[in-house]
Amino acid sequence: MRKENLDNPFIFTRSVILLPVLFVLLLWIVFWFETRFHISLSHYGIYPRESFGAKGILFSAFLHGNLQHLVNNSLALIVLLAILRFFYREQSILVLIFGILFSGLGTWLLGRPSYHIGASGLIYALVSFIFFKGIFTKYYRLMSLSFVIVLLYGGMVWYMFPDVEKGISWEGHLSGFITGLAMALLMKTPQFAKPVIYEWEKPDFNPEADPFIKNFDEKGNFSPQPKPEEIIREYFSSSLKVIYDFIGIKNK
Repeated sequence: MRKENLDNPFIFTRSVILLPVLFVLLLWIVFWFETRFHISLSHYGIYPRESFGAKGILFSAFLHGNLQHLVNNSLALIVLLAILRFFYREQSILVLIFGILFSGLGTWLLGRPSYHIGASGLIYALVSFIFFKGIFTKYYRLMSLSFVIVLLYGGMVWYMFPDVEKGISWEGHLSGFITGLAMALLMKTPQFAKPVIYEWEKPDFNPEADPFIKNFDEKGNFSPQPKPEEIIREYFSSSLKVIYDFIGIKNK
């Protein structure tokens, strides 16, 4: 296990593996339950703009229509949640929770009158957050990660538009993408902020030339140097009385 430092703020812990595995395992347990007892929980999905369909905001991400749907989403979540936990450890849980809730809420507001199920909205939220946050932080490793995300998942952008493929919830994809972008804009990542370096911490610091250090004598007592205007005033001061007489120019 590596220790966190300013040059490398990333820490590998068991949660990098456990978070994606446990989350995906929960999806498979739900699917197994439906298959084993020959029931469908799709009515717990999102049904847009209906009060009975609002419960899907919480539950739709855990429901899948068939095995292929589940496998595709599971593979993406394993990769994305591991990346999220490793690179954005402090923000990962909030991103996961908000990604589910707000992508679901967006689907409930924008979706067609049909049940929407699946974790695709969450996947789009994760892709969007990881990509944009890496760009916004301007941290070179996270910017490289954004480039990797484009290579792996750049083709997903087409599935946010209507009529690209039948049977998919493009509204959920679009909602997830917007949710990820909003989180990248609003969520702070102080662990990647550039550290403040004071003058005395720099290797070329010369205490004898520092104007503040000059205010102390050899014993460490505070003895501020006179200001330039005080020196000038002292130089031109005199105990002699000076009388000024203005010589005007007479008009002829």
